[in-house]
Amino acid sequence: MTPYKSSSSSRRKFLLQSANLALTGAGLPVALNLAAMGQAAAFNANDYKALVCIFLAGGNDQDNTVVSYDAESYNAYKAARGQIALDRQAILPLGGVSDGSSRQYGLHPAMTGMQGLYQSGKAGIVLNVGPLVAPLNKAQYLDQSGKFPRPPQLFSHNDQAAVWQCGEPEGATIGWGGRMGDLALAGNAGASTFTCISLAGNTAYLAGKSAVMYQGSAGTGSVRINAAYDRSFDSTYIASAVSQLIQKPSAHVLENEYSKVTQRAMAAEAAVARAIATGDAANGRDGSGNATNPKFAPFTAAVLNNNELSSALEMVARIIAGRNLLGAKRQVFYLAAGGFDLHDNLVAGQQKNMHGLSNALTAFYETTKLLAIDSSVTTFTASDFGRTLSSNGDGSDHGWGGHHFVVGGAVDGGKMHGYAPPVGAGNLADGVDAWQVGQGRLLPTTSVDQYAGTLAKWFGVEDTELNGIFPNLKNFYGQTQSGITYPRTLSFMKLS
Repeated sequence: MTPYKSSSSSRRKFLLQSANLALTGAGLPVALNLAAMGQAAAFNANDYKALVCIFLAGGNDQDNTVVSYDAESYNAYKAARGQIALDRQAILPLGGVSDGSSRQYGLHPAMTGMQGLYQSGKAGIVLNVGPLVAPLNKAQYLDQSGKFPRPPQLFSHNDQAAVWQCGEPEGATIGWGGRMGDLALAGNAGASTFTCISLAGNTAYLAGKSAVMYQGSAGTGSVRINAAYDRSFDSTYIASAVSQLIQKPSAHVLENEYSKVTQRAMAAEAAVARAIATGDAANGRDGSGNATNPKFAPFTAAVLNNNELSSALEMVARIIAGRNLLGAKRQVFYLAAGGFDLHDNLVAGQQKNMHGLSNALTAFYETTKLLAIDSSVTTFTASDFGRTLSSNGDGSDHGWGGHHFVVGGAVDGGKMHGYAPPVGAGNLADGVDAWQVGQGRLLPTTSVDQYAGTLAKWFGVEDTELNGIFPNLKNFYGQTQSGITYPRTLSFMKLS
């Protein structure tokens, strides 16, 4: 993919540049007025929307997550997977696909909560998603002439995670979450620091040209400089002295800049802490974080026990509950769950992973519903890549395309979107293996750009701005490849 370039004539780009003037004292009043104009003209100032990305780090095994269920496909799946195949009687049935075929799918047996969300229309599945530069068939993939571009460094963890999140291999510095954040800054004039929030450390996904991420904690939400607050040697004076020292202006340029960064960090920590406390108090959590009414009740002790993703999603819900104090109208969150690189011990590993993912997603959706924001928050999964359908004995190896979940009140749920890939693990040029490039690695039939672009449209990005965020999106609109006509974006979100 080419680097992100925004049109110089873009109305929002102009407003964004004006909003950036707020970083200088002289430009502050004008910038705030222009930002207010941008808020009215761009993202609707009267609503709130959040996108929550859950990155399944390591490459999730799609074939034991969304499982082939009709008899013919299941038999082919079982033959290819061997001892890692799931028992058909244990699979949670979902029903058929919408392409008129006889294909049916089910879910991993540990995903009862996700089955309920899907059947109630609050979750959808997007089939065979992965990085693509342009529509690509198997013959073109195998062609060595260089005429048919394909994503760089396929099957590499670091590179493919970066391509998913940024459109470029490892070393990319700007992600599509951050690019959306760039557009949202004008509407978030008073809360630009909290447009992009990561509860999983530093990530290029949330880095924009102007938007920067706030790195929080799944346990406390805000991250504080303990030495500036905590009693040291049983004395509050030391903490006070440290606080003054690290924020003190200096005649030395570098020291002074460090002081400014520290001041901003401490101010941001205080603002997030106040927002969380306010949201907790308004929605039934006491000072110890215990739920005293049903609004946070879905995050039970059993759901939170030994499940970092559930803790992180609960914290996202608490931050969103206090959003009015932060003043952000659009927010992008990033969370990550590890342990998905299962070259061995796949059956036991998937049992734990799918149970935790299903419980976390279910509790989060139910909480957003109780907070009356379920149609304003959309959660989706991403991963380095899918896995091979063929087993290596006790696990599966690095693949390409995979299946992903989208959850929320604005999702066109209870459906499977995209194209159901045939089940086979051979290496034929056509027929059952036309969309597999060896060992059951799926050649994606939906690009990351299409998947992410659909989410971006729901978020409020205009059609004219999509190509600036997803430079390869223009390569798909109306193109036909091996019987598939590629839309610019998909239909798994309800746009209003």
